Amino acid sequence: MFRCLKFRKLFFCGRDIMVKYRILLTDSEREELKGLLAKGRHASRKLTRARILLLSDEGRTAEEIAEVLSVGTSTVERIRRRCAEAGVEGALVDRPRPGARLKLDERAQARLIAEVCRKPPGEGTARWTLNLLAGRVVELGLADSISKETVRSYLKKRTQALAEARMVYSRGKRRLGGGDGGRSGPV
Repeated sequence: MFRCLKFRKLFFCGRDIMVKYRILLTDSEREELKGLLAKGRHASRKLTRARILLLSDEGRTAEEIAEVLSVGTSTVERIRRRCAEAGVEGALVDRPRPGARLKLDERAQARLIAEVCRKPPGEGTARWTLNLLAGRVVELGLADSISKETVRSYLKKRTQALAEARMVYSRGKRRLGGGDGGRSGPV
């Protein structure tokens, strides 16, 4: 079990500076972190966080740790705070990031694939272009706006899934099925 001491807020000229944390690791936690560093088979961020915790346990200041590890003092304080709030494991791992919402849900992606399978619109167009598909998605009301690159990534993801579903295995060779049920050749 870890022990973190939380010092009170420091005031400077009536302004809040920051909350300071003092990290006191148990022997087992210290050995676990040293073992993690000895293996060296983890993400560099995780290893840096482990080093921050070990150096904090030795009583070094945030400025000293930041200089030794070439990180910012805010990084050191953030890792110390996370250790106090979530423990050693919580300080070592990345928190989930929200990321951007998908432009098209599963149903809209299926509709996009259905549009690709249809004949392209208008005279003089032999096949769908990414710009035409992006315009069609907006025209159908599947999205307010969408870039051709986003359409390309959806198509790439879906066509790989479609190709995998059409794989047939015969005599140990991987072959792709053709549109007429025949084989189109080795993959």
